[in-house]
Parts: sequence; structure tokens; C-alpha cells
Amino acid sequence: MRPFRRTLTTVALSSAFVVTAGVALPAASAEGKSTPPVIEEVAEGRQRGSIRVGVGGPAQVNYRKVTLPPGASTGPHCHYGQLIGVVESGRLTHYAPVYPGGVRVYTAGESIVEGSGYVHEGRNEGKRDVVLWVTYVTPEGKPLAEPDPSKCDASR
Repeated sequence: MRPFRRTLTTVALSSAFVVTAGVALPAASAEGKSTPPVIEEVAEGRQRGSIRVGVGGPAQVNYRKVTLPPGASTGPHCHYGQLIGVVESGRLTHYAPVYPGGVRVYTAGESIVEGSGYVHEGRNEGKRDVVLWVTYVTPEGKPLAEPDPSKCDASR
């Protein structure tokens, strides 16, 4: 699957509504009091199975664009919460005990889900940048990633 990136086109159909990607939104009035939102689809990924995201108690949500140049690595780490990412470009080699053989390669257009507690590492073993769009759902006050593997507990 090739990378997905597009800016949605907004077309005025009447003085009352604007259609953006098939959704009718209120148009600006003559006084300019209402302006439709601008929506940009930055990444889309496919997941083979179901996804369930949950963090007990108050949570924080962060959204990041992560770029790994050729040869770069995230380093071994774990998460206190969960994340869902989309590979926009490149090939991410992901080392984790959750895969048969301990490794899986993700390519553009695929999504990746990481749970909490287990140590894993993402590497760019290719010749072009790996670009990821990642949403983190983490217990409030915890770091997005824990770089000290001794603090990672797969039984959480």
C-alpha cells in the first residue's frame, strides 16, 4: 500500500453550507461570523485485527510525528499506556516479544499498536526516512516512553 496524504478540498455549494469531503458544514455568513474548519488527512493505516485502547484513571493523549532517519532507533523502551501509529513512509523494523520470532517489519500504509509494559525497539534499517504519526494514550503524569527497561513490567 502506498503512503496516504492529501488535503481535503472545500467547495462552496450555496451561501448556507460548505461541503468538505462529503460533509456539509455551515458556511461563513455575510458578517463572517462562522468559518468552516480546515481538515487535513495526514495519515491512514490498516490494522489486521481489532484494536482496544484503554488506560485506567485519568489519561493524557499526545499526537506526534516521529521521523527516524536511516540507521536511527527508538532505543529499547516500554510504555505505561498504549499507542496507535501509522507508517506514512519507509520501513519500520519493530523488535518486540509480541511477534513470532520477535520481529515485524511495517511499511507505508500499515498501522502499529503498542501495549504497555513490554520492552520493544523500532529501527530504521532502510535507506530512507521512516515517518510515523503516533497517538499516545498514557496515564496522566507518566512519560510517553520509559527508556529504563528495568522499570518495564509486562504483567501490568
